[in-house]
Amino acid sequence: MTRLTCHCGAIELEVELSEGLATARRCDCSYCRRRGAIMATVPLDKLRVVRGADRLSLYQWGSCTAKHYFCPTCGIYTHHRRRSDPNEYGVNVGALAGVNPRDLGEVPWSDGVNHPSDRT
Repeated sequence: MTRLTCHCGAIELEVELSEGLATARRCDCSYCRRRGAIMATVPLDKLRVVRGADRLSLYQWGSCTAKHYFCPTCGIYTHHRRRSDPNEYGVNVGALAGVNPRDLGEVPWSDGVNHPSDRT
């Protein structure tokens, strides 16, 4: 299990990155490109809120399928339940203990502008 915290420490998660950081991605949707975070995939049953569940703030927009969580005190995005696969979370790689996103090198991009859920 890997520890993930917001900046002020009010929120702490434990996550199991079954594929390590091989799933790390950026997204260019209107929200993610402003947020700028690199995200990694975690199955729903592999994320546990250790501290601060009552403090997590939720942000949703558009279809309200994705659920983006952040700390209301320091503003750090911790994780989100994915729109593309609601059985997964995306977690903020920069908030993982011992990980410096700069060390990841080039990180692939997901096409959030042309999201598969928007196709009819």
